[in-house]
Amino acid sequence: MEYAITIENVTKKFKETVAVDHVSVRFEKGKIHGIIGRNGSGKTVLFKCIYGLFPVTEGKIDVLGQKMGDGKRVPKGVGGIIETPGFLPNCSGYQNLRYLMELSGKVDKEKIRSAITLVGLDPDSKKHVGKYSLGMRQRLGLAQAIMEDPELLILDEPMNGLDRHGVEEMRNLFLQWKAAGKTLLIASHNPEDTRILCDTLHEMDAGVMTEREVLK
Repeated sequence: MEYAITIENVTKKFKETVAVDHVSVRFEKGKIHGIIGRNGSGKTVLFKCIYGLFPVTEGKIDVLGQKMGDGKRVPKGVGGIIETPGFLPNCSGYQNLRYLMELSGKVDKEKIRSAITLVGLDPDSKKHVGKYSLGMRQRLGLAQAIMEDPELLILDEPMNGLDRHGVEEMRNLFLQWKAAGKTLLIASHNPEDTRILCDTLHEMDAGVMTEREVLK
């Protein structure tokens, strides 16, 4: 069995506050893994540690064979949405994604256009992102996450701001990615998301993670 993410005894503290408390878990490749928990439960902090945005206080994280935990880099082969995506408000969606792809040193216009189209937006739209609805910004964030065809997607509340139709579209898209061999780690408040999408489910409360049964 191959694992996309291995977390060993990870703790994250902010001064005296323990946000993640000795978490150990492994997420198998090619599956959709869900994490649930109330605001402040520690799940977003854990996602940021996995994604390379926060250093861990204790423990080890391995993401696609890369040793993480120092908070200095995003692992290769990983795309993600962590909290509300941030974009340049006076540029179009396409311009934003092109700029972000330029940071990696290579621009593939067709990949950008394809990703924007896949999430239900128009790559030719001149509308500035500052005038986007929350749902449109979330869709653009998903396009950013997938535009370089990552092996692993880390998505913190990816349905945020989407209407019922948008949620159905994204669920179908996530299942397509799983069928293509991708691994997804998703945080969601919606029990319907976990029922439809997830192969495994864990809950976080006060920084502590416990395994839950997926009720189909």
